[in-house]
Amino acid sequence: MAHRVAKGLVGGCVLLLGASITGCGAPQYTYIANSSASTYFKVPYGWHKISPSALEAALAAATGSGTSAWNVAYEAGPHPTAGDFLSFDTSQPFVFAEIGALTSSASQNLSYDALRDFFLPVSSTARSDAAEEAAEDHETDPLSNFKQIRDEVLDLRQGVHGVRETFDYTYTDGTTDTFDEIALTNADQTEVYLLVLHCTTACYNNDQAEINDVMTSFTIGSP
Repeated sequence: MAHRVAKGLVGGCVLLLGASITGCGAPQYTYIANSSASTYFKVPYGWHKISPSALEAALAAATGSGTSAWNVAYEAGPHPTAGDFLSFDTSQPFVFAEIGALTSSASQNLSYDALRDFFLPVSSTARSDAAEEAAEDHETDPLSNFKQIRDEVLDLRQGVHGVRETFDYTYTDGTTDTFDEIALTNADQTEVYLLVLHCTTACYNNDQAEINDVMTSFTIGSP
């Protein structure tokens, strides 16, 4: 499944600044900001950051490559683990963000469907190609029962544009996960900004309001 996950991102690491916004009472959110890319999102204060080294190892195992672009992940619940990056049985929301530069070739070929398929196959073409590839390799595609819940084109400030996709996939063990992803690029299509949140479908349905707060907080440029 590695070839289906977040391909095309290259670039160096940048500084991550995490800050809790506090008031008179307990803080409600932790704001995660990448100041170099003028990008931020928020997670509920009780969510826990995944160890950067553990996240890098999980990404390498999933994608077959080492350190790529800037990335960060948080998970709700008392036992956050990088292994939930692509686990289909996590009962707590797991959110992953990545920012990176596109190669010249990737920039020229970037389309809305390419953004839809940045993490997992979502477009009909990508899903068909994945099934054909599995058949050619005499393997069973580990993902089935695709169900699209949201397909939204986003046109934001300063030419930033992309998609928000929400969809279900069932893994070979019968577990169904709901994925909520935002994939954006800048006006000249040289950068990609990715935010993906997932957990079991039951978890997603139970926590929709909180999850939507996280996803809609994803901001490129000044807030």
